[in-house]
Amino acid sequence: MQSRQAGYFGQTTECTRRVGRTAAEFAMDAIIVDQITKRFDSFEAVSNLTFSIEQGAVFGLLGPNGAGKTTTLRMLLRILLPDQGSIRVLGEPASGNTQDRMGYLPEERGLYPKMQVRQVLAFLGALKGLTEAEAARRADEWLERLELSPWATKKVNDLSKGMQQKAQFIAAVLHRPPLLILDEPFAGLDPVNAALIKDIMLELRQQGSTIILSTHRMEQVEMMCDSICLIDQGRKVLDGELRAIKKSFGKNTVRIEFTGNDDFLNLPAVIANVNRHGAVVEAKLRPGADAQEILRAAVARGVEISRFELVEPPLNDIFIEKVGHA
Repeated sequence: MQSRQAGYFGQTTECTRRVGRTAAEFAMDAIIVDQITKRFDSFEAVSNLTFSIEQGAVFGLLGPNGAGKTTTLRMLLRILLPDQGSIRVLGEPASGNTQDRMGYLPEERGLYPKMQVRQVLAFLGALKGLTEAEAARRADEWLERLELSPWATKKVNDLSKGMQQKAQFIAAVLHRPPLLILDEPFAGLDPVNAALIKDIMLELRQQGSTIILSTHRMEQVEMMCDSICLIDQGRKVLDGELRAIKKSFGKNTVRIEFTGNDDFLNLPAVIANVNRHGAVVEAKLRPGADAQEILRAAVARGVEISRFELVEPPLNDIFIEKVGHA
């Protein structure tokens, strides 16, 4: 454990103690969450939660349903206030000013359903400080880019769920905020549109935006996030740089692509569990097990192996292991 030291704003914080960073390094943080707790009557939705997010990073806030993710995001946005602890956003205490510097895509759609798409986007842009003309111009640009221009004059509730999700995304990014909070941004999107939103998110990151991503789609987290915080029942169970977290679990998973019967995987002394994906499986090894025993069993049964690779566990497996349930 590192010794206590002065935090970014002259106070000794758990954030500083945890990662051992200097005050100058903390100046690069977009978010500093320090020991926040939120209660609803006797229920503690978030308990003593601490994490920090570097500017320009994509950060994954993860956890099972009911873990406290949305409550945490709402505290960052000051929709809710913590009962204890502190939050700093873009170098200052969370406030109405920091709210205007964020873009938020909620899990539940929040656009006015009876308004026309272009009108509601321009209205929301004006609320974030854009002139009416600039808000309308940007709305048209984004509608074109996300292939919604033909529906610009339709009412929001006339759009499909996927189209509404894209419109909600536009509302979050229209004012070019330096900090984006995206709660399940891929919900309702087909693979083509999910890829489009992913590419735009990475483009925004290249331009300097910090992105907080809350999603249950672990494959998107693995592709996009620099660091993560995993919470369960309101408490942090894991956080840090994603690559370092995966590395810490070691290469304990064998990824196998094969043709034939999968009876060769019936090795309970060697394999703890198997995730099947058709002709590809991921077999988690028991501690101390020899992966070559799997290969020998496959060959003995005449199974044709086209891929046999020892890899770090997928984030989905780490998620299940740490929270104890799917």
